[in-house]
Amino acid sequence: MSARAGTVGLLALAIAACGASAVGLRQSTRDFTPGDYEGVYGRWTRSADDFDFGRLGEVLHVTATFEAWEFRWAYVVRYGHDHSFTIDERTRLLEETLADARLRHRFFVTLGLPVFRDADLTGNTSDLRVLLVEPSGRQVEPVELVRIARPSADQRRYFPSIHRQRHTYRLAFPALAPDGEPTIPADAAYVELRFAAAAGTVNLRWELTEGPEPVVPAMAPSGAEEGAMNPSVETTAGAEVPAG
Repeated sequence: MSARAGTVGLLALAIAACGASAVGLRQSTRDFTPGDYEGVYGRWTRSADDFDFGRLGEVLHVTATFEAWEFRWAYVVRYGHDHSFTIDERTRLLEETLADARLRHRFFVTLGLPVFRDADLTGNTSDLRVLLVEPSGRQVEPVELVRIARPSADQRRYFPSIHRQRHTYRLAFPALAPDGEPTIPADAAYVELRFAAAAGTVNLRWELTEGPEPVVPAMAPSGAEEGAMNPSVETTAGAEVPAG
């Protein structure tokens, strides 16, 4: 498959996400081939065009990929194939990103507004607030919000919503809230990524067939441990997996 054909295929799947089926957060072994990535990407990606948002939907263009357990597994299989990883290298990457998946709910987000700087979530001009919302209405703020000023060639290939007229971010929410309760309950029917501002609200929704498995509180990182438990995962081969 050529790079151009692969990118076109991913774009088509992103557009088709408006009819996306429900997904599951079960942490089990997956059996993916490199060619499965496009389909998995489409299942875990949502766009503002999927819903009727009112006024904000007329000006905010946003796409988000939920880097859940299944997505990460498919990503590593594809990345390892594309970059000729050994089995040991691929296994190490997979173990690192799956360990992080137990602790963080991560999203790869691109968004744009008519005034480009207003979509900079790390700046002083944007009034957008990003939240993770579960069915009870509980809202959680991200513990990480990183702007990617210059997306890499790999990121542009694997996340085709990247565009020069959009800002690109990685967001992370804790799997456990400060009170010890899961931020996405095991029985949650869906989870939403909410973008709220004075102009209105955009909710990107992932319908769930099953919620996440319980998180052991002792696993949750704190203080100095967080850097080690939550790596960007740059390895010997320079691979970037969806851990940051």
